[in-house]
Amino acid sequence: MKKTIGIITSALLAILGSAALLFAQMPAQPQPPEFVKQGQQLMKEGKLEEALALYRQTLQTSPGSLPANLAAGSVLDLMGKGEEARKYFTKAIEVADTPDGKASARRAMAMSYAFEGNCKKTIEYEQQVFDFHGSAKNFFQQGETADEMARVCLDSGDLDAAFKWYQIGHDTGLKEPDLKPARQDLWNFRWEHAQARIAARRGDPAGAQEHVAAAKAILDKGAIAEQAPFFPQLKGYVAFYAGDYNTALEELKQANPNDAFIQCMIGQTAEKLGDKAKALEYYRKAAAATSHNPAAAYAVPFAKKKLS
Repeated sequence: MKKTIGIITSALLAILGSAALLFAQMPAQPQPPEFVKQGQQLMKEGKLEEALALYRQTLQTSPGSLPANLAAGSVLDLMGKGEEARKYFTKAIEVADTPDGKASARRAMAMSYAFEGNCKKTIEYEQQVFDFHGSAKNFFQQGETADEMARVCLDSGDLDAAFKWYQIGHDTGLKEPDLKPARQDLWNFRWEHAQARIAARRGDPAGAQEHVAAAKAILDKGAIAEQAPFFPQLKGYVAFYAGDYNTALEELKQANPNDAFIQCMIGQTAEKLGDKAKALEYYRKAAAATSHNPAAAYAVPFAKKKLS
């Protein structure tokens, strides 16, 4: 049992990379296999081809390795080779011998489609993960999954699908038994955060600001202080889509500097302000992301296109 848990956890680490789901706080996890750690280091050094070769070498002797299939597919997505990546994720779904392993592989497949901005196919696979957590009555993870697919849809421009799944995520998360006030604030904050971004994308700055104010009121209650770093990101996002690029830049610089999506937005904002050098600087940072998550799924292809 311990070995099985370790394999599943390692697979999750391989596909999630260094960034967690939006706002999520994950518990400490066992270390991934040595070959995964070596591959991750190569990726950080920008050596994607070498990392892929390492994972393929592992698969030559262990073709049924779930972490190796997930890792190889993830690298290929970062390289812009989604069709080839999905062959590995298909294999991962096939060889996973536990429900948790199947869910990890299906989530990886969903992210592969996210790298291509394919909201519909992302939902197809994330829905299966959502249903899996529902069968276990894990309402928190259901909400996380719904929010993740909503994020992909928002970034790909399908605002209606984004709204639908953010609302489902909020409502599902609140079903958790014995819900603590802080957890309720968390879900309400996420929902206001999401509605503000959607309103901004719909060209409704006044509506967006109403949700920004509501999100701030929830933060000011003090129960979810750890979520405060996500507020400048929200203000910068709303300002950007309102055309207030100076405010957007000021706020985004206070957000997580290591987040590929934030780096991409700073690049876009600098470009709007006519600072080409700074825009290219941040696009290069975003293009070098190594995570297999919604932030990288949007930022890496976008930034590489800007740099080409």
